[in-house]
Amino acid sequence: MVNFNKSHKLDNVCYDIRGPVMDEAAKMEAEGEKILKLNIGNPAYFGFKAPDNVIKIMERSLTSTEGYSESKGLLEARQAIVRYCKRKSIPNVTVDDVYTGNGVSELITMSMQGLLDSGDEVLVPAPDYPLWTASVTLAGGTAVHYICDEKAHWYPDIDDMKSKITSRTKGIVVINPNNPTGSLYPKEILEQIAELARQNNLLLFADEIYDRLVMDGKEHTSLASVAPDLMTISFNGLSKSHLIAGYRCGWMCLSGDKSKAKGYIEGLNLLSAMRLCSNVPAQSVIPSALDEKNDRADILLPGGRIYEQRKFIYDSINSIPGLSAEKPDAAFYIFPKMDSRFNISDDEKFALDFLKEKKILITHGGGFHWEKPDHFRIVYLPEIDVLKESCEKTAEFFASYHQ
Repeated sequence: MVNFNKSHKLDNVCYDIRGPVMDEAAKMEAEGEKILKLNIGNPAYFGFKAPDNVIKIMERSLTSTEGYSESKGLLEARQAIVRYCKRKSIPNVTVDDVYTGNGVSELITMSMQGLLDSGDEVLVPAPDYPLWTASVTLAGGTAVHYICDEKAHWYPDIDDMKSKITSRTKGIVVINPNNPTGSLYPKEILEQIAELARQNNLLLFADEIYDRLVMDGKEHTSLASVAPDLMTISFNGLSKSHLIAGYRCGWMCLSGDKSKAKGYIEGLNLLSAMRLCSNVPAQSVIPSALDEKNDRADILLPGGRIYEQRKFIYDSINSIPGLSAEKPDAAFYIFPKMDSRFNISDDEKFALDFLKEKKILITHGGGFHWEKPDHFRIVYLPEIDVLKESCEKTAEFFASYHQ
């Protein structure tokens, strides 16, 4: 029987792609209002352009990439991804273990559809990139949220994670670097997570789309690299690191011990074939993008645009009475906390009030499955003059706001 209530179940796990805040923003824009959208990590919206070499490669390859590719993707693209995995010390990956996708989002959904039956559980972080929760739910499973601890630089709370593993748990999702907090997890934390998976025979899902957007001289450690004996699915792509979000260019790779997951892998192969293939012209830029030196790395260094915008937004948020934030290590998000003086019991209402009064669109913490109504996410991709204006308006708003 068709489950007509499925969409209602998803209402509670979808983020700012719908809901009263987004509906109001669309209405205001239709009426001619100009909205500053600090709610979505779309580099092109804030003036970032794709690297010239990426554009030229796609232009040259258009005539040779007509038609479908193999369902998992172009061989040359998958070979480049295998080489990248070796540089990241991700073990036991061959071209047959790589699946290209129309962005990572498509592959996240595919990975859950191939795994879950009704009643199955997956540990997902809180706060999370909410597509993970939605994909688990859409596949018939239950997302069980483990806490990331703001007082510990937003690292996963290992004890909380351990307490939530049951006989129904199938896997653990780790988002590192994290969206929405920008936290980068140390190797020791990843090793503890791997040990939990090892003790409980769980799959690991590593969302590492921001691994090349790390600042302050820090280095990203792939979860799969500390778990060579465990089946791990790692997700990555070019949307963020190469500022080509609209190209829809992502991949996932299977690593570690795959001997106990043959049925699951067969399911992934079937699901991959059912959608024929991912965007073939976009696949053509993967080898060059991964093998050549990243010519946009300067934006992450002192004086670079992302680095300086992070410094500005971090200092500005922490200077506003009643707001505080941990300093992000990576990506381009910050997740401020609102203290009790504002008496906020409904953070979605706060986001709606903020939008109406200041014409700034942000995502409330509940949109990332953070249970307390005391956080919101800012995308700090706009240039500093725009961030300065938005922070001034934010300070004005909180000077008088009280629910």
